Amino acid sequence: MSTDVTARHRESPHPLDAFVNDPTGRPPLGDERLFSEIMAGIVADTAPRVFAVVQEYGDRVDGRVAAWGLALDDRAVVVPVDRRGFTTAPTAGHVLRQYRFGTHIRPRIVWYDPANATPEVDDESGSPLTGD
Repeated sequence: MSTDVTARHRESPHPLDAFVNDPTGRPPLGDERLFSEIMAGIVADTAPRVFAVVQEYGDRVDGRVAAWGLALDDRAVVVPVDRRGFTTAPTAGHVLRQYRFGTHIRPRIVWYDPANATPEVDDESGSPLTGD
């Protein structure tokens, strides 16, 4: 039975094919290695910037990460850390109003920089882990 379904599927086009140009007869953009490099470049060029919405308590008395966000070319998507759902806004800064709480808690955007991450330390030697 599955053979009949597969054969029928090949004979009739998928309904979504009407929305995509048919690539039949077009040459590939190089071999697998070159195509992978091209795709990796596109991913790197279009990657969103990662940021956190930090809530600052008092005048730098304490703080916490309240949400994580992705800044895309045309909008920001923000996911709170302590509840479900997400928010979209025109920019990262537009979501700050949602994270203000009274007069003692102010939100701010902190852009993620992996160089600021605390290195993992080996429990026995106290030395940074290298991943080797």
